[in-house]
Amino acid sequence: MANTKSAEKRIRTTERRTAINRSRVSRIRTFVKKVELAIATGDKTAAAEAFKAAQPEMMRGVTKGVLHKNTVSRKLSRLTARIKAL
Repeated sequence: MANTKSAEKRIRTTERRTAINRSRVSRIRTFVKKVELAIATGDKTAAAEAFKAAQPEMMRGVTKGVLHKNTVSRKLSRLTARIKAL
């Protein structure tokens, strides 16, 4: 339990930030799932369109500090390779 006013404020701030960050990560996962679903169905054009929508969302996660830059770069690279292989 927090003993000081500043510690209580940090708890409130952390709860707000956690909720925002969770929603961001959830949104990114949804976009990635759309790409993977299009890849699974074998529709190259749909996969490319879903990838175009997912890419800026994933990079926004990097700028907001939710995901690491190298993690997103790796995932984008792997998705691109899977789309090209279709």
